[in-house]
Amino acid sequence: MRPEYREEPCRSALNPVRGMPFAWSLNPYMGCVHRCTFCYVRSFERRADRPWDERYGRSVRIKTNVAEVLRRELARRTWTHEEVVIGAATDPYQPAEGRWRLTRACLEALRDASNPIGIITRGPLVVRDRDVLREAAARAPVRLWVSVPTLDDALWRATEPGTSPPRQRMRAVRLLAEAGIRVSVLMAPIVPGLTDDDAGLTAVVRASREAGAHGVGAGLLYLQPGTREHFLAELERDYPADAERLRALFGERTYLAAADTRALAARMAAIRERVPTRALLAPLVRPAARREPEPPVLARQLGLAF
Repeated sequence: MRPEYREEPCRSALNPVRGMPFAWSLNPYMGCVHRCTFCYVRSFERRADRPWDERYGRSVRIKTNVAEVLRRELARRTWTHEEVVIGAATDPYQPAEGRWRLTRACLEALRDASNPIGIITRGPLVVRDRDVLREAAARAPVRLWVSVPTLDDALWRATEPGTSPPRQRMRAVRLLAEAGIRVSVLMAPIVPGLTDDDAGLTAVVRASREAGAHGVGAGLLYLQPGTREHFLAELERDYPADAERLRALFGERTYLAAADTRALAARMAAIRERVPTRALLAPLVRPAARREPEPPVLARQLGLAF
């Protein structure tokens, strides 16, 4: 089924965020055709009584005037030039960006305002904007994270059906690094029993280093209501034994038990010794429950990493 794109203006561009290492987020689109089975946004959509299951990602809102609204907000006398993170609730480089170019327009507005920028994406289209990112970085800090949870093609197809192949994303990391842009790799989520084996983790860390990534961050799978039901149901199709094992492992919890988290952290530390990078965070921090649809593991951990 082809996604429906709805062109709708927005009244505001910047979203205040609480309890995070950044204070403001920006999403040029709402809804995401990447349809990642583990997406935490599904839980927020369910609470808002919007489609969160297989229907999520079939409709994308295009905030046609978001760049103009952003420029007005950045020009306010009260604006203090805090970092703005793009892509916390939807991917700013999903296919719609190729047509509407709203993310690029927002980057240009932030560049012109000499405002710090953070970007989170699974979309290699980000390489198109190397020129704007370089110019923005000459005026204010720019931090960019490309998400690559695994290099295993079968796992990628099963869990991230609408995204580009992992090695295309690693190629994007290399092109960005070669352009002098500070880019890091985010391994999130790490799925116990599926993407947490030493060989798979080491492969991502090594590929990140070879691509020139500034650092590598890691975040564990967490299953809130909405995300839990969809993720486990989708996993049941290709990996039924693993779906059952994860049900038993998580029980009724949203997060893994502390002992399991510590065990994975120790293995990540060992990988760091074997494959040194500038920065590597093991998934040690459990996100606190809160209302904003932001990625707590990413923000908490990468905020400390870089």
